[in-house]
Amino acid sequence: MLSISFSLIAVFIPLLLMGGIIGRLFREFALTVTASIAVSALVSLTLAPMLSARFMRHDTHATPGPVYRLIEGGFDMMLAFYRRTLDVVLRHQAKTLAVFFATMGITGYMLYTIPKGFFPIQDIGFLNGISEGAQDVSPQEMMRLTQELGDVLMRDPAVAGYGATVGSTTSAKTANTGFFNVMLKPRAERGLDASQVIDRLRPQLAKVTGVNLFLQPAQDITVGGRLARAAFQYTLQDPNLSELTDWAQKLYDKMRTVSELTDVGSDLLFRAPQLKVTINRDQASRFGVSAQQIDDTLNDAYGQRQITQYFTQLNTYWLVLEIPQDQQETLASLDRLYVKSPLTGAAVPLSALVDVDSYVVGPLSINHQGQFPSATLTFNLRAGVALGQAVDAIDGAVRDNGMPASVIGTFQGNAQAFQSSLSSEPALVAAALVVVYIILGMLYESFIHPLTILSTLPSAGVGALLALEFGHMDLSIIGIIGIILLIGIVKKNGIMLVDFAIVAEREHGMPPIAAIREACLLRFRPILMTTAAALLAGVPMMFGNGIGSELRRPLGYSMVGGLALSQVLTLYTTPVVYLYLARLQAFLQRKETKKAPPAEDRGIEAVAAE
Repeated sequence: MLSISFSLIAVFIPLLLMGGIIGRLFREFALTVTASIAVSALVSLTLAPMLSARFMRHDTHATPGPVYRLIEGGFDMMLAFYRRTLDVVLRHQAKTLAVFFATMGITGYMLYTIPKGFFPIQDIGFLNGISEGAQDVSPQEMMRLTQELGDVLMRDPAVAGYGATVGSTTSAKTANTGFFNVMLKPRAERGLDASQVIDRLRPQLAKVTGVNLFLQPAQDITVGGRLARAAFQYTLQDPNLSELTDWAQKLYDKMRTVSELTDVGSDLLFRAPQLKVTINRDQASRFGVSAQQIDDTLNDAYGQRQITQYFTQLNTYWLVLEIPQDQQETLASLDRLYVKSPLTGAAVPLSALVDVDSYVVGPLSINHQGQFPSATLTFNLRAGVALGQAVDAIDGAVRDNGMPASVIGTFQGNAQAFQSSLSSEPALVAAALVVVYIILGMLYESFIHPLTILSTLPSAGVGALLALEFGHMDLSIIGIIGIILLIGIVKKNGIMLVDFAIVAEREHGMPPIAAIREACLLRFRPILMTTAAALLAGVPMMFGNGIGSELRRPLGYSMVGGLALSQVLTLYTTPVVYLYLARLQAFLQRKETKKAPPAEDRGIEAVAAE
């Protein structure tokens, strides 16, 4: 009980020490499971014996019922089959050990080659989208295009409704952008998941000229609060704005050719038409007109300035000051604007105070990250592509472009969290295994036998990875948590076998092969029952199809696959590993005995101590 409980608590070290937002997210989970393990161990050592003494009865005259006889008959058949096959395995120990090492090799190979992701893409019935028009589009035209995009959305049979906003009224967006919230019909009515609905909408939305709409499924868990055109982001920073613009455009063109990516976008808007109005300060000073008065006049005419607010019993209304709509569409309206002179009180034509240059091209907005200008390239994943594959493809595109050192590129949001969690997780898992080894070594007073217990882990890893491959899933954070849970669950099988075998050797003088064979046969039933209980607990998560079930499904697949395969391999490979490590321990003890000096040379204290 102590071995299983302490080593199971140690397994959750990777989750307790995981950093970043992912660590904060799963720390509560790890603490909850740890507390439940501690309470379960306490109850098992105190309350369970008392309940057994009160309720367990041994009646030799009772006649078993048909259900009991059926279950016991099936178990006896399984035990007889396991006894025969175990004897075969113990006669061919070298071949069985080769299977164990092959399992370790397959585990390492699959961990290296399996596609790696962050979180599974969920279908919670909502889509988020950002629309982007031409950089010189007017607010009226952008609203018309938004309505046209909405009509396309509503023609899709999976869409129940949508809401849209345009411009920078509620956020730091530019005037040529809009934001969409799309509500989908229940999954049973539409048949397709959210990603498939987006794939069906994409060619229809592309027919709307003058605007692009980037859709992505809404998620329960997202990292970063930046509004983006896609789920994943790659940001470039450079103090030199012209250099940043040049290289961001080159990388954007390169990423559009990468087969793993789709919906590639950029927030670098540097081709907006601009009109340069230069104040003639000498002329303005003759009339006593300040630069602030000229700015206010232009703002009143074109800036939709809110000058007051009216309140009624049912609503409030803003009073917006601007020139007539038809005059805003031509530069001739500048000749109709006047500024009042503080000196003479007369209205001075604005054209007499400013010089108007021709159109030039410049940035519509300049984004910053930290202290430097930045450009964020966004992308989604094509169907069947994992985030790890996309990250590798983008890193390859950056190397092919040969960007200078002054341009700094980093992943942001979900992609950045994926990189940080993936880089720290192997070290944390290794630390957990080291702690488990130390705890088991102290409990069994051995450096060798903890390795026998840990030998049950490769088979669980292979089973979990094969199950994820079978379910067409990548190795996400949820899958890694499932493997961490497997470390604790599968390890108890080895503890049951090794604990009995060690006692049989030390207290009953049984040879190792007889001790481990007797342990396998006597512990076959509890191993089978506990593994089946844990496996069946993962089946609902494996086949669940409710809202957001995609987030839980990898955990079920990894648990069911790992337990199923480890149940088979552990019962055969663990006895063989135990025998080989027992021979290694005996060899080391004989070697140590040969090195020890004669008893008469070591003093009476050493002999008495022995």
